[in-house]
Amino acid sequence: MTNPNQNAKPKMSFHVETTRVDSHSSLSRCKSTEIVLDTDMAGNPNAFNPAELLLSALSACIIKGVERVAPILHFQMKGIQVIVDGIRQDVPPKMESIRYMVVVDTEESDERLQLLHENIKKYGTVFNTIAPGTDLAGEIRRK
Repeated sequence: MTNPNQNAKPKMSFHVETTRVDSHSSLSRCKSTEIVLDTDMAGNPNAFNPAELLLSALSACIIKGVERVAPILHFQMKGIQVIVDGIRQDVPPKMESIRYMVVVDTEESDERLQLLHENIKKYGTVFNTIAPGTDLAGEIRRK
């Protein structure tokens, strides 16, 4: 009998290590890079706090999604910017809502721009992790 998962593509895995530096910051390492994190209870203006990191991860996911599907769709663009805003709920603490705007510098039609947006929403790992537990909404527009 053959194993149906025998030819299955191996699942992607990720690894990050974070160390407390002092009462103001921590250092997170991944691959050959590192990022300073705001882990100060009073805030640290020189680093991303956890909520800002989550919003940055969503932004990066959206841009990476565009990079992935643009060649498949033959979508032409000169640049892209993602603007993300989040609202935190206190009890229980969570990101209550996230709004995003994807601004694409392109000559593509409005229909093609919407197709790009649909692909972003369908295939984004971070996007699809956040969406079920958060009021996540956004739009895509031309620069």
